[in-house]
Amino acid sequence: MRLCLSIALKRANQTLRSSISFTAALVMAALTQTGCQVSSTSQRITVASAGSISSLDPAQVSTVHSLQLLSAIGDPLYSLNKDGSLQPRLAASEPTISADGRLVTIPLRTDVRFHDGTRFDAKAMAFSLRRFLRIGTLSYVVGDRIKAVEVEAPHVLRLELNRRSTSLEGLLTSINLTPLSPRAYANHKDSFLHDNFVGTGPYRLTKFNEKQQRLEPFEQYWGDPPKNPGLDLISLSNSTALFGALRSGEVDVLLSASIDEDQRHALNQQAKRGDLHESVGPAMEIGYITLLSNTAPLSDQRLRQAIALSLDRDEVSERVSYGLRRPLRALIPPSLPGGGVAPWPKHNPKEAKTLLRQSGYCQGSQLEVPLTFRSNVPADKLLALTWQAQVQRDLADCMVLKLDGVESTTVYRQLGEGAFKAVILDWLGSYPDPEAYLNPLLSCSNAEGHVCLDGEAAISGSFWSAPGLQTALQDSDSVRGAPRVAVLNTIEELTVNGAAYIPVWLESPRSWSQRSVKPPQYNRSGFLRLAELERVSHQQEGN
Repeated sequence: MRLCLSIALKRANQTLRSSISFTAALVMAALTQTGCQVSSTSQRITVASAGSISSLDPAQVSTVHSLQLLSAIGDPLYSLNKDGSLQPRLAASEPTISADGRLVTIPLRTDVRFHDGTRFDAKAMAFSLRRFLRIGTLSYVVGDRIKAVEVEAPHVLRLELNRRSTSLEGLLTSINLTPLSPRAYANHKDSFLHDNFVGTGPYRLTKFNEKQQRLEPFEQYWGDPPKNPGLDLISLSNSTALFGALRSGEVDVLLSASIDEDQRHALNQQAKRGDLHESVGPAMEIGYITLLSNTAPLSDQRLRQAIALSLDRDEVSERVSYGLRRPLRALIPPSLPGGGVAPWPKHNPKEAKTLLRQSGYCQGSQLEVPLTFRSNVPADKLLALTWQAQVQRDLADCMVLKLDGVESTTVYRQLGEGAFKAVILDWLGSYPDPEAYLNPLLSCSNAEGHVCLDGEAAISGSFWSAPGLQTALQDSDSVRGAPRVAVLNTIEELTVNGAAYIPVWLESPRSWSQRSVKPPQYNRSGFLRLAELERVSHQQEGN
């Protein structure tokens, strides 16, 4: 079986003209509902993407789409410079850490206000952190690191840690820990506030529903004001509509995760011709496959290793994404400490067949592997089809992939129930540190041998652990430099041997903008700097 993506691209282009009028109607309807006016003279900027936002509460949001919005209406304590050093944001300077690493003192800015006019101080920051620790659904973000949050002075926060934490500095850049107005959240101390947000960011939220959001510059913002007079964020579920909306000029900026691979490639080519601006952020998102390790037949480690060996990443990258998604053989992105190695084995059907034979297959018996892909993620289906064809070509007498498309929200809901033998997923760390990639997949609070009974490894759908793994995870968060890299490499090697996860590709966020908008910029966490979006003059546009 071969995927004819070029044919699909030609067909998409052939139907584009007929879809533009429909697309324009969809976009106009969306903007009308938000009260926005579409005008060529408007300086407001419209940003389009796919995916709805069901909650704005930092203690709950986890999708890239939601976090992208949160980064515009909230502030972190710190951000990361290009060299990886901390840049104070709501913090006034770098944190002071005690000799034993267990007391962290953070001085805070004194000139910050929330969108409701109340002042930001240590009490407000403590309120937000304690709330997150109490009700936050993203337990892996903090883990067991923070023992207590204390107010040392009106603008001095102190964190008491259970243990020394190397990744704490990265954690303090997480937008999930953005402060909230204690007054606005007085009735939501122990419950989520889904449809409103009152923070300190450069924009305030003036209109919200799951598909549309209107942002206005916050006049009392402590930092540099936005370079635009406001943003309209819209979501269209139809990939063709989003693609056509950018091509027809109905939207100013389009985020890459919103469209299928042919369309991404087409826009990439347009940008190379100078018809659009294309911006590429840091490669921080990994695509991977989770294998259910605690039930037969995949409880057999040799079978999981054989499945991993059956995947040709290079071919997947070219056929699915035209090379835009880079092959990946690690769980840690190359830009992070411990990244840049490739311990997972390359495509080797001969060795895969040997392992399958050792487990009783290939002699008139096929291993059937149900492979689940997210039906609303175009790249997932293309990956599944490509891999299925590879197995049919290389291992037809030993193994077969049975494909099943399931909507993503259902996948996430059932993942921790052990519902999927093999499932295609992706992950973007909550902050740029190896901890944010390894803990969500590997940490386990209750393990028996190689089976995780309770913890993130169970929630992630693998239910896999290994003797010594949890100790190694803690050790990796207590040292720096070369010793840390050595422990991280050990963790990756253990995970390779367990073969409960198969890294597939590394993705960089991309965005495209009209020539009337300056090229979008990304921060080091991989989020678009929405406040930096700016229109150019007609003279600049023509250059």
